[in-house]
Amino acid sequence: MALSSPLYTTNFGAAYVGDSLELLDYLDSDSIDLVMTSPPFALQREKSYGNVDQEAYVNWLFAFCKKVYRVLAPHGSFVIDLGGAYQTKRPVRSLYNYRILIKLCDELDFRLAEEFFWYNPSKLPSPIEWVNKRKIRVKDSVNTVWWLSKTDNPKANVSKVLVPYSERMKKLQENPEKYYKPKERPSGHD
Repeated sequence: MALSSPLYTTNFGAAYVGDSLELLDYLDSDSIDLVMTSPPFALQREKSYGNVDQEAYVNWLFAFCKKVYRVLAPHGSFVIDLGGAYQTKRPVRSLYNYRILIKLCDELDFRLAEEFFWYNPSKLPSPIEWVNKRKIRVKDSVNTVWWLSKTDNPKANVSKVLVPYSERMKKLQENPEKYYKPKERPSGHD
């Protein structure tokens, strides 16, 4: 495959359309600050977009992640959104998203900078058998989002996602003695 023209370009870079396994080969090693992806999940049923069976999923995704590791800058970040899934014909959760995380850290030396949980209440209730029919499981409405890097200290600026203090916190900061009486906690922290 030859690298085609980008779909569009901006002052920040270019967007290409194609198979990421092939496109990653065109990038220089250690050249990308951020790779963010939400790959097809390891679901029970085949989807039109081409998801992979749960048994093969971890190795399938690992092949992509190896290429990401190569192109990721030393202080870059790899953010991956993975939804949960159930095991086939069982009301038991699959561990594929944890298996890939552990494999990435153990075998590629990625570091887990932080995990996030994307709350998405608009997800469809599934699997129907366990959630709607038998009513023995609740609707899955959370995805795990892993923030990985090659280093303990990836390039980051979390000030862009901070939220203002609540009115109650502002009152506490103005007059801590009025609203808070410090004491030793059961954990031993003072």
